[in-house]
Amino acid sequence: MTIDVMFPYYGDVAMMKAAVSSVLAQTDTDFKLTIVDDGFPDDSLPAYFEELVASDDRIVYFKNETNLGANGNYRKCVGLIEHEIVVIMGADDLMKPNYLATVRAAFENPEVDIVQPGIEVIDENGQVYLPLMDRIKAAMRRSLVGKASSAIVEGEALAANLIDGNWLYFPSVAWRASAIKTHNFRQGYDVVQDLALALDVIMDGGKMFVTGTVCFQYRRHRESDSSVRALDGRRFAEERRFFDEKVREFTALNWTRAARAARFHVTSRLNAASLLPKVVSKRMWPGLRTLSAHVVKP
Repeated sequence: MTIDVMFPYYGDVAMMKAAVSSVLAQTDTDFKLTIVDDGFPDDSLPAYFEELVASDDRIVYFKNETNLGANGNYRKCVGLIEHEIVVIMGADDLMKPNYLATVRAAFENPEVDIVQPGIEVIDENGQVYLPLMDRIKAAMRRSLVGKASSAIVEGEALAANLIDGNWLYFPSVAWRASAIKTHNFRQGYDVVQDLALALDVIMDGGKMFVTGTVCFQYRRHRESDSSVRALDGRRFAEERRFFDEKVREFTALNWTRAARAARFHVTSRLNAASLLPKVVSKRMWPGLRTLSAHVVKP
C-alpha cells in the first residue's frame, strides 16, 4: 500500500533539500513523493527538481503558475492525493528513517483516521531542544493519553484537550485519505488550519492513534511566519475567529466541555500575554492592542 508524501514547498532551499533527502532515506520505500512548488524565487531550483524527478520514479513535481499561499497550496496537495495514507510534509522538517514504517503500522487498525507519532523538536541548526511551548504540549498530551506508549483517542475529550493546548505537530501527522479529502483545509485560515482540519475529522467521528515512537523531527524557528504573525497580532485575531466558530459548532453537537474550552481558550490567552513585553519592546502598538484584547476579552 503506497503512502502519499505530499510536499508543499516555499522557503529555505537547503532545508527543503534536507527534508527531501529524509523522505528518500526511509526504510519503508513504498511511497510517492509529490512536490508542489509555490514559486519560491531561486534560480537553482529548476535544475534541482528536474534532476530529482529524473533520478527516482517515485517523485513527481508540480509548480504553481501563481503563488497560492500556504492554505491554497495545502488544498492543492489534497486534490493530488492518490493513495489511502497521506502525510503533508513540512518543507523544513525531517523524517527519521522509521517514520513511514511507524505510521503504516498504525493504520493497520481500520478505525484510525489520524496518526500523531512521537517527535523531536529541532532548531534552525538541526539541534534537538525542548522549549517551553513544547514542554507544555507534552504535558497536555499526557493529560489525555497518560503514560501509555500508544493510545487511540476520540470524541469530545480529544477535541477539548486540543483546544486547551494544541499538541499536534501537523507536518508529522499522517491521515487516512478519505478523512482529509472529505474535510480538506478550511479556507481563510493560515495559522490554525491544521487544528481546524483535525477537529473537523474528530467531530465527524474520526479516531486518532497516538504513539510515543519517535520518528520525526519538527523544526521550530525563532522567527517563523507564525511568530511574526503572533507579534503583530494577526495570529491571535485568527485564533479568536476560530475559537468563536468552534464554540458554535461544539454547542450544536452538545459538546459542552469542548465549547467551554473554546470559549475560554486559556492557553492561547497565556501565549498572547507572554508576548506582550516583546511587543512593547519593539513598539508594535497595533499588535499590542490586538494581543491585549485577546488576553482580556471574554
